[in-house]
Amino acid sequence: MNKLIAIVEDEPDIVELIKIHLTKAGFNVKGFPDGQSFFKFLGKNDPALVILDLMLPDTDGLEICKFMRNKEEFSSTPIIMLTAKSEEVDKILGLELGADDYVTKPFSPRELVARVKAVLRRKNGKKESEKILVGDLLVIDSGRYEVSVREKKVELTSTEFKILELLCSRKGWVFTRDKILNYLWGEEKAVIDRTVDVHIKHLREKLGEAARLIKNIRGVGYKIEE
Repeated sequence: MNKLIAIVEDEPDIVELIKIHLTKAGFNVKGFPDGQSFFKFLGKNDPALVILDLMLPDTDGLEICKFMRNKEEFSSTPIIMLTAKSEEVDKILGLELGADDYVTKPFSPRELVARVKAVLRRKNGKKESEKILVGDLLVIDSGRYEVSVREKKVELTSTEFKILELLCSRKGWVFTRDKILNYLWGEEKAVIDRTVDVHIKHLREKLGEAARLIKNIRGVGYKIEE
């Protein structure tokens, strides 16, 4: 693999634990004890994925997440939140700011490695170029991993793209939240149902006028309808 994974975490023991397991899995790993050192790194590097602790000595991990999502060059870089906070509101807030996934401390290193692989598969899965057209508004190019609305490219995270791709694969078909979660995480699924709602909210905001194509079936799930 040799993909570079950045760990932004101020506890050396946790960084070392993650490094050991990710290195065994074939990744290159670099740790950062605070936000300042990570920002310097971002100035010259583009990691394949970031594991981001929310509680840092000099800045809030959520601010780092927000910063990356507002920069075009990092807007689609996968982010997995790593936090001691277990309350649902903290998880939702991180997802609201654009994180792809979260793992709560204490965590299983094997589970974290599985989450990293799952998120990267969504971003880097290679397919033959196939375009899905939805009305005269939306075009999804699976091969290029691109989405456009009226020929204007829309920047999506890997998770947002995969959800939209799934919904558009069977127009009119209702996908339950559980089916969407299974599609995204498979056996590694250990997230709350509201995760899907947050990603759908982001999708609608980014799709602009094409947002109306995503229909919420109350109490069931979501579908695409032209």
